[in-house]
Amino acid sequence: MSRIGKQPIPIPAGVKARVENGKVYVEGPKGAKLEVAYHSNMSVALDEKTKTINVARPDDERQNRALHGLTRALIANMVEGVTKGFEKRLIIEGIGYQARMDADKKSVVLTVGFANQIVMTPPEGVTVEVGDPQGKQLKPTDAGTLIIVRGADKQKVGQYAAEIRASKPPEPYKGKGIRYDKEQVRRKEGKSFSSSS
Repeated sequence: MSRIGKQPIPIPAGVKARVENGKVYVEGPKGAKLEVAYHSNMSVALDEKTKTINVARPDDERQNRALHGLTRALIANMVEGVTKGFEKRLIIEGIGYQARMDADKKSVVLTVGFANQIVMTPPEGVTVEVGDPQGKQLKPTDAGTLIIVRGADKQKVGQYAAEIRASKPPEPYKGKGIRYDKEQVRRKEGKSFSSSS
């Protein structure tokens, strides 16, 4: 049996869940709603007594073993997303490199060494905040070097954070660019010009 797939998914208090027509619907106490369509080979059952969701597979074929753990992980991420939410932090490094929120406070505007600024609008259900890595309070008009991406959908949060990072990945010599918080950037040594006699 799959070690992850066989574990029941507990439903915390205040979370509503239902399984119907090949989909799992989860609604959180803060109003976040998520849904996922699972593979037809998997069977998902909601146990009202124990307040858990159980995922089962028909046999031990390779594809079904993989789908078992995947389906369970996707549903568990939805439950965690509507209760705690997910967060990704990105740090901008480089002289003059910065981020700020646009006038509508919805999109993030990046100034990362190009002729034009890059405007990135988050998908529905994802919020962005620009701050200071040292925790200093920024005025709404100020620019910062820390970008915090939050949301209930783990896939959307991760994808949007990856798109921000891809707009200016860190370069290996000085480390300038956008990287994840606590990401180790491999550094290279620059060319050394030795004087030849």
